[in-house]
Amino acid sequence: SDLGRVKMRYLKTLLLILLLFTLITPGKTADIHGGANLGFYGGMGFDAYVAAFNFAEGLPIGLRLGLGYATFDPGNATDARRIFINNNQGGTVEEKGTVVRFNFDFIYPIHILNLPDASLYFGPRYVDFKGNFKFIGDNEDFDVTSTHWGLGLGMEAAFPMSNKIDFTMIAGADYYFSSTLYGHDTSYSPNGESENPREDYEFSDADQAINQPSFEPRFMLGLRYRFGK
Repeated sequence: SDLGRVKMRYLKTLLLILLLFTLITPGKTADIHGGANLGFYGGMGFDAYVAAFNFAEGLPIGLRLGLGYATFDPGNATDARRIFINNNQGGTVEEKGTVVRFNFDFIYPIHILNLPDASLYFGPRYVDFKGNFKFIGDNEDFDVTSTHWGLGLGMEAAFPMSNKIDFTMIAGADYYFSSTLYGHDTSYSPNGESENPREDYEFSDADQAINQPSFEPRFMLGLRYRFGK
């Protein structure tokens, strides 16, 4: 939704300012990493990030800012049409779903299984979900959208490939809180407040039809570049 995109823009601006502040205070001691990952994150996708370590003397954690994109199963097209549009049938179904994901992580180094560089990560998430449903030959094409806050937790390990480049492996999961689903001129909210609902449908019906983000496992591989010493 437009409101969700505005919220996300302000959130990214705020956290970018926070990250830049940590990078320059004090700048001489900060250890900066940047990288990208590819794999499964609720759907097949990728993300890119920048992270800062040792930006405050004695502080054992790092901070990471990331932005990702993934394809997603949007849900049941026939049910979505019935709940958000009308009871018409017909046409060849084409559907696709996408998620734009914003991550902010706290990273805590750990020692486990003799891994050379392992850590736990946890932090808030914000996603913008869009499911598109087309009924080819029946002139029906509509989106169902939602935005969600969530929390992520996982573990990662890095394996040196050179003085500056590491190979990374990540395993974890995110949990997202339920949010309002918007489609056409209709919306269904978890608090029971709906706008222009079809027939007697409620949020539980829309939530069952649409595969909005909820509990999303994460398994990714990537490369990390160490800008610091």
